[in-house]
Amino acid sequence: MAASTLVSAWGPLRPGVPGLCRRRPPRGLWAHARRLPELAGSGRSVAAVSGPGASGTDRYCLELLRKRDYEGYLCSLLLPAESRSSAFALRAFNVELAQVKDSVSEKTIGLMRMQFWKKTVDDVYCDSPPHQPVAIELWKEKNLDDKAYRNIQELENYAENTQSSLLYLTLEILGIKDLHADHAASHIGKAQGIVTCLRATPYHGSRRRVFLPMDICMLHGVSQEDFLRKSQDKNVRDVVYDMASQAHLHLKHARSFHKSVPVKAFPAFLQTVALEDYLKKIQQVDFDIFHPSLQQKNTLLPLSLYIQSWRKRY
Repeated sequence: MAASTLVSAWGPLRPGVPGLCRRRPPRGLWAHARRLPELAGSGRSVAAVSGPGASGTDRYCLELLRKRDYEGYLCSLLLPAESRSSAFALRAFNVELAQVKDSVSEKTIGLMRMQFWKKTVDDVYCDSPPHQPVAIELWKEKNLDDKAYRNIQELENYAENTQSSLLYLTLEILGIKDLHADHAASHIGKAQGIVTCLRATPYHGSRRRVFLPMDICMLHGVSQEDFLRKSQDKNVRDVVYDMASQAHLHLKHARSFHKSVPVKAFPAFLQTVALEDYLKKIQQVDFDIFHPSLQQKNTLLPLSLYIQSWRKRY
């Protein structure tokens, strides 16, 4: 499907912050938002975010997340105070696992590091079990083979085992056991996986690797070389359009449970703001995945997340 037919076939993406220009937040909201890290630049210690008793390990997790998963870091800041440290630890562990592939030059070394993390999780649970689950679904070793996904379903399965699992555990941290929340988490995780695959394409291309689903590429007659040479041809943009459409569809399904999901679960799903922001941007550049604007950080994201949290939406 041609990328230019987006509005009629897909419909306009809803902004990540509905009604931002039409409704002024309550008095005091702007001041609170300015106190969020990365907005104020006030020199506050990162320990203040985790709590007065933050240790060196707490600060390590916080900093790792802020540098390598900025959107996850911002979303974690808006979780209830009693759950924040656990969320930082959980997401930081996810970052550590995600870095394995890019930090090694040989598959064997990568497998050894994955085994190290598996043993670490076992040791934690055997010797000093935490009060909440912190282990996530470990990356399957086959991911170290650097092979493209055979189809979009394989990418979604991978996202379910990683991103969705992370959301399930975040729900447990919040003390939520709800079927509707689990369904929403599943779809949001799959949308996250697809968007992450798209966002990482320029980086992977610079390292002569392409992970986009082969079935969609074949459908539009696109080769891996097209992405490696940063082609802007229509068929390349059609591949991106199809994947972005699938991510948008998962967000739509997740929001269909909005009235049934406990409000207490909404902070776990604030990642939808960042996902929709990216999908809106890629639509604006007609699905040119290599457009420079897609690599720029949204400086208004912290405020958008806070307002969405205040509105009790995801």
